[in-house]
This record gives sequence, structure tokens and C-alpha cells, in this order.
Amino acid sequence: MIAQYTTPMAREDMLMCDDKRLDDATAAVHLGRDPAAQHGFVNPPVYRGSTVLFPTLEALHARTQPYTYGRRATPTTRALTDAIAALEGGAMTVLTSSGLQAVTSALLAFVKSGDSILMVDSVYQPTRKFCDTALKAMGVETVYYDPLIGAGIADLVTPTTRLIFTESPGSQTFEMQDIPAIAAIARDKGVWLLMDNTWASPRYFKPFAHGVDVSIQALTKYVVGHADAMLGAVTGNERAAPYLDRIKEALGLSAGSEETYLALRGLRTLDVRLERHMASGLEMARWLQARPEVARVMHPALPGDPGNALWKRDWLGASGLFGFTLKPPVSEAALAAFLDHLELFGMGYSWGGFESLIIPFDPRSYRTATRWTEPGPALRIHIGLENVDDLKRDLAAGFDRLKG
Repeated sequence: MIAQYTTPMAREDMLMCDDKRLDDATAAVHLGRDPAAQHGFVNPPVYRGSTVLFPTLEALHARTQPYTYGRRATPTTRALTDAIAALEGGAMTVLTSSGLQAVTSALLAFVKSGDSILMVDSVYQPTRKFCDTALKAMGVETVYYDPLIGAGIADLVTPTTRLIFTESPGSQTFEMQDIPAIAAIARDKGVWLLMDNTWASPRYFKPFAHGVDVSIQALTKYVVGHADAMLGAVTGNERAAPYLDRIKEALGLSAGSEETYLALRGLRTLDVRLERHMASGLEMARWLQARPEVARVMHPALPGDPGNALWKRDWLGASGLFGFTLKPPVSEAALAAFLDHLELFGMGYSWGGFESLIIPFDPRSYRTATRWTEPGPALRIHIGLENVDDLKRDLAAGFDRLKG
């Protein structure tokens, strides 16, 4: 399904070639671009502005021209929304100022007071905070569920259940969800199915092909790819599109011109960057598995991982983000010695950029439907675009400090 307002060029020349759909790697390079309309320049320009002029009073009243106000859309934002919708296979994409705003806007699009939602227990922690504060204040109940529940989620659906929210793999702990099984239940029960698809991006998971109604991404991560812009996207199928359009207007959702341009730029290299992130991430995960200090590596693309069968069945690739735990005992001082003097791995939130990152985490304080029982410290790691041998040496020196 091509996004609404897609230009004839994007629809015919960029997605199709001799009646065959282009590979995603090719589509990511060409979607949202129309050099012929931009005097031959290969990239769409950055349109900055609020006011759009109408040529006549009749046109002002009709409001049928492609652009009516900067908050609603510009040629720059439309280039990105068309591209994201086409890559994901959705009908419409709405841009937001951050990934979290994409999550919260998507939830608000479908719920009202008296509703309840089913939220995966391994969800991104700020999503949980929104549910436990803003949605609760609205009179919307959040019921958390085990990410491994699969079709068993049918037992949790009640007459007040409005939607099921999934995130696969889970934030920090990387549990894989059986999305097609949950989608079948959602269809049978008549509830919406939403998914945070940031980890895989549209390149490595196709939510709509697996029954999802709304796909959410923090474009901040892999689409932007350079740790220099905050941006989110919500893409819906035909059924969900009117709800997303209404919440976009009601909340005044609008992405910045510069951020949108940076996402368009990042989109062109998404395929090659993800290939490097995946290959380097898997090599580093196997290396960590062999380290005597490591108790467990959480990476769904690794053979033997509890989620590997689902990953092989439904996913097209893996990103550079995964987790691991250390063998106890590890004191706070030892952990600090390990992390504080790393030269190539930075300690900081977010991920998906060219740089490698590592942070400790402990989900015991906020899990409610499941328990985290790992005895040693847990770390989330993002493998960037550096040379893998250099990254290994950096971590090996950290392990030496940990043991010392």
C-alpha cells in the first residue's frame, strides 16, 4: 500500500520497475525524491515555514491545494512520510518530534475513558510511565502481560480492551513476541494491534504483513542514524489511518524541517548501515558469549536464544542492539571500573547511531507481570560502525579492570 499523497513518480518510477517491486535497499535510496521537480537536485530541499498562500478566495475555502499550513505538511515532511509508509507497507505515516511522542500519540488515537489496554511487560520504560500516569489519569487501565504469552493473550482480552501493544524484541531484555499469533487474537476479538518496531526498522520487520494495525518507530535511532536528531513516526493501515489523522490534527503533531531532512538523508544509507550493525553485533555477541565474565547474552539472532525460532521465522535481519549479564558477584566499584574507562563505548541513552554505546540496567523495580531473576548486573550494548577488533580490545581491557 502506497502512502496517501504519494506523487506519481514515487508510486510508479520508484517502487516499481518492469512491474516488479523494488528491493527495500533500492527503495530507501529513491523513495521521497523527485529530482525533476527540484531542478535536477537529487535531494528534496528543506522547506521552512508556517504560512502557505492561497491564490484565490475560492482556493482558501476549498483547502484542496496540496499544502495549506506548515504544521500540516510541507514538501519536506511529505517526502519522508511517503517514504516511511511505503517501506513499512502502510497507508499513512504521521511524524512526531520524538519516538516517545510517536508512542503516546498512537495510544491516544484509540483510547477513551473507561477503556483498558494490554501492554507488554518488557516495553520501553517511558512508555510504561505514560501508561501509569497520563492514561491512568484519563481513566484508561493498563494491564501488563508476559511478552512470551503468544496466543494465550486471548485470556486477557475483556469487553473493555481497546488495543494490544507489542514491542519485539523487548526493550533491554530482548524477549521476542509471536506477533502473528497475537495479531490473530486481536482480529478475532476486534481490538487494535500496535507495535513498536524501532529495533528492526522497516528493513528487517514488516509489521503490516504480520497483522499489525499501527507501527511505531523512533526515527531518532536507525533511520536518522547519526545521533543528531529527535524524530518519531506512526504508520497505520487503511483502517487505522483516519484515527491517526485525527490525533495528528488534535495534538498539532509536527516534525521540524531540519530533523526531517536529516531522517531523509539517513534513510538513503539505512540498508548498508544496518548490514554493518547486524554483522558486527552478531560477531560481538558471539565474542561475549565466550567471555568467562559473561553469564548470558540476550540476542534473538543468536542460535540458542529463546527467541531465535521466532526471529528466524518472521524477521528479515537484526540490528546492533542487544544485552548481556555478568556473572556475580560484581561490586558497584568493579562495574564502574569496567565502564568508566572504556574508550570506544560511550555511556549514554538512545542507540542506532554510528557510535557504540553501553549502559547498565535493572528491570526489577518496574516489571509487574514478569520477574527479572538474573543474579548478575545486566548491560545493554549497541554496536556501532567501528572496527569490531577495536571494540573487542576496548571491552577486553574493561573486563581486565573488572577482574582487578
